[in-house]
Amino acid sequence: MDRTPTASPESFRATLADAEPPPGLSTPLRALWHLEKGEWEAAHALVQDDASRAGAWVHAHVHRIEGDLWNARYWYGQAGQKAGEGDLAAERSTILAALLRD
Repeated sequence: MDRTPTASPESFRATLADAEPPPGLSTPLRALWHLEKGEWEAAHALVQDDASRAGAWVHAHVHRIEGDLWNARYWYGQAGQKAGEGDLAAERSTILAALLRD
């Protein structure tokens, strides 16, 4: 069975039963993998030093989850993205789909 995590959001989520993220994921995707498992600290540790726009977008989302909206707005700006609003899981799905397309 092909479990390439970059093929689709569904195949990415199928890897969440594993103990570790699949090899070959970018840092922002590894952080999203940890967020999907409820591992905020691991996700933040990954993206806090990632200077990419994708890393900044995930970093913004991490701070939004934390409730640190000022910091989240800063990182959304670094990512060139509109500040997230509404349902966190829906936003995470949007980020995941965008990063899998890139």
